[in-house]
Amino acid sequence: MRPNSPIPADGGFDHTLALLSEGYRFLTGRFERFGADIFTTRLMLRKALCVRGEDAARMFYQPGRFTRRHALPPTTMALLQDVGSVMALDGEAHRKRKAMFMSLLGPLERQRLVGLAVAQWRARFAHWASLPSVVVHQEAELVLCRAVCQWAGIPVSADEARERTAELSAMIDGAASSGPRTWKALMLRHRTERWARALIDAVRAGQAQPPFDSALNVIARHRDADGRPIDRKHAAVELINFLRPTVAVARYIAFAVLAMHEHPACRERIAAGDDAWLTMFAQEVRRYYPFLPAIGGRALHDFDWHGLHIAKGTWVLLDLYGTDMHPAIWGDPGVFRPERFERHESSGFDLVPQGGGDHYAGHRCPGEAATVDLLKSAAKLFATEIVYEVPPQDLTIDLGRIPTLPASGMVIGKVRPRA
Repeated sequence: MRPNSPIPADGGFDHTLALLSEGYRFLTGRFERFGADIFTTRLMLRKALCVRGEDAARMFYQPGRFTRRHALPPTTMALLQDVGSVMALDGEAHRKRKAMFMSLLGPLERQRLVGLAVAQWRARFAHWASLPSVVVHQEAELVLCRAVCQWAGIPVSADEARERTAELSAMIDGAASSGPRTWKALMLRHRTERWARALIDAVRAGQAQPPFDSALNVIARHRDADGRPIDRKHAAVELINFLRPTVAVARYIAFAVLAMHEHPACRERIAAGDDAWLTMFAQEVRRYYPFLPAIGGRALHDFDWHGLHIAKGTWVLLDLYGTDMHPAIWGDPGVFRPERFERHESSGFDLVPQGGGDHYAGHRCPGEAATVDLLKSAAKLFATEIVYEVPPQDLTIDLGRIPTLPASGMVIGKVRPRA
């Protein structure tokens, strides 16, 4: 962005319908059309300043600069985080709550989660041998839901695991849409919250005794910055905020299996046991395939950025997908090439599929490292423990749909153990 240069404006009264129909292309297409990494538009009858790129992410994730409150559509906020969650907090309240999340997602805790997921994968692999085909995305959601519930100290039966999986999946799928998809997701969200509140109540009443260091126990007994126990509703919300994002990793796993199918050399490198290369593969999956399109924030105070005065209350949208596909950062962003990460030293603001900046001080997703760990372990299992066929199917990725997937969900068939 050039200092004091005029900001391109997206003409017209309101572009909400265009956003809903264009999806991931809405912001990136306009950046390309304007030949700039900044423009203004109107969405939901509000003016929005839209930005992308490494420097824009650095500006956006400056601690204390933006609040997420009233910065996302109400239905999106309700399905993905909800009022009173860590994402909606600022200042000391956010720091205290975020520290709780980070304490539960350290290296040993992530290792335990991955181990539980691996056990679930192997059980599903054995079951798949009796089926003509399976949809990887659906199976991955069930695997991850069972694993994260066990990790969190939540006992679930097979039937309840399927019920919870369907609810959490609906929240993810309906968060950026409108109409029946969203209405169904909101209805299921209420049911999940009732279930989560009952779990919190049972722990506090002494009727349930989950492991001391489990997410369920830690959240139920957490005290906020004011020294008071977290409100039961908000405790239930935060419990869901451990479960739902873990289930969302299923999308990356489906994309990883697609990548191994379309780039067989990747599968061979993973099967060879090169962990460093596997990490590069996981990062390229997160960069290349669409996940979160953008994140919004409202300025908490006036500040200047490259000669532009941003007033308190300004609504800013950071294009996460556009930053991960920015040609000035990645050179050939439209090419799937894990080797680009071989000597890559991230600034913390260039690869932002789950946000940028510091995990402790800012609003960057606390589960990002767990996402990478779960993605790597799943890709390795698919490459080393089973063989399968990929039948003819529709593998197109609709960028007009948020969140997106291969149209088929990534179907594999004739699964059998690798000799």
